[in-house]
Amino acid sequence: MDNEASDQRLKFAAFDLVEPLNKAIADLGFEYCTPIQAQSLHYTLKGNDVTGRAQTGTGKTAAFLITIINDLVSNPIEEERYVAEPRALIIAPTRELVMQIANDAQDLSKYADLHVVTMVGGEDYQKQLRALDKRPVDIVVATPGRLIDFVQNDQVYLGLVELMVIDEADRMLDMGFIPQVRSIVARCPAKECRQTLLFSATFTPEVLELTKRWAMDPVMIEIEPTQVATDTIDQVVYLVTAEDKYKLLYNLIAEAGADKVIVFNNRRDQVRKLADSLHRNGVSCGLLSGEVAQNKRVQTLEAFREGKLQVLVATDVAGRGLHIDDVSHVINYSLPEEAEDYVHRIGRTGRAGNVGTSISFACEDDSFLLPNIEEKLGRKLTCIHPDEHLLAAPPAFERASRFKAPPKTGNDRKDRGSSSSRPPRRR
Repeated sequence: MDNEASDQRLKFAAFDLVEPLNKAIADLGFEYCTPIQAQSLHYTLKGNDVTGRAQTGTGKTAAFLITIINDLVSNPIEEERYVAEPRALIIAPTRELVMQIANDAQDLSKYADLHVVTMVGGEDYQKQLRALDKRPVDIVVATPGRLIDFVQNDQVYLGLVELMVIDEADRMLDMGFIPQVRSIVARCPAKECRQTLLFSATFTPEVLELTKRWAMDPVMIEIEPTQVATDTIDQVVYLVTAEDKYKLLYNLIAEAGADKVIVFNNRRDQVRKLADSLHRNGVSCGLLSGEVAQNKRVQTLEAFREGKLQVLVATDVAGRGLHIDDVSHVINYSLPEEAEDYVHRIGRTGRAGNVGTSISFACEDDSFLLPNIEEKLGRKLTCIHPDEHLLAAPPAFERASRFKAPPKTGNDRKDRGSSSSRPPRRR
């Protein structure tokens, strides 16, 4: 690769971007490209397909959005359009990631007069349809299941998609979404007739097979996790018994400087129990997991962003793709079983050049996971025993229980076949 493409200090001004996009980038305070942006934009702006290996927090979202917006503005469609025929399609595995991508798209296209529509499960279908019907749509950002709903109901037509982005491809595989994504891709123009950008945190054989199937001679770009995982994050591991974990958590949260804290746990029931204990101890906290209704998740995230909540207790549904400013601490109440998830978790802090703190609890049940994490990071982690004052018993509960398990529902979604009809023209 030439020096220009690999220069980590490459300026956005080095690229021949349309003026509305340049203005939006300047408003956001962006001057220099991140490594994934510098390397990928060199090719994507020329129309090449790209497969990128990069974790969240590297700037890959802006990389593909800049490509999309620059292309759509540079190549306007003059003739009359159907309202439900997107020119660009972005598929992401979680509702939170979709909403974040859409927000970034709005910021980057604010001078470009582009119509961005989100399609996610758990929110009002008719509301999303009304957004689609406002005017011809330029960019659709969607989870696979809800997009399938729109396609099979003849509410959206994918036959004119010019650019397609598949984000977090490895996560798609893990969550069982690939049959749905295959069905969606089959409704888009052939790979020779569109530009395809695929991003993944890992290049597994399965991901590489998808790349071969869906992309046209893609340029392969890899950004090592160690380049972005730990530079601005202070990491420490507390060796603690399972019985003392909650004491340690409560006292750490009570310390000065713990202003905006994300606490990760591995299971939904554990997350719910932990959030409830913190609430009853008077801590302003919210709960984020897959069992929480979408409207409630959006409200919780917004309250956390605005500083109305000190603590967000979450499963790994929040570990990828969420850009929350000024997170002071990430606490791993339980160590993740996959080392890659550790990197994603701690990447919620220490963003945009700020220094963040990552604290992990390791007890006799999960300390065996540390070697794999250290191997992933390429270095040893500092492991210490907590000071005595951090193990002081928290005060008695002062509030009633708040976080209760929701009723179980049988709403698992399956791929339901194919439909390629064009939606009716709606004005």
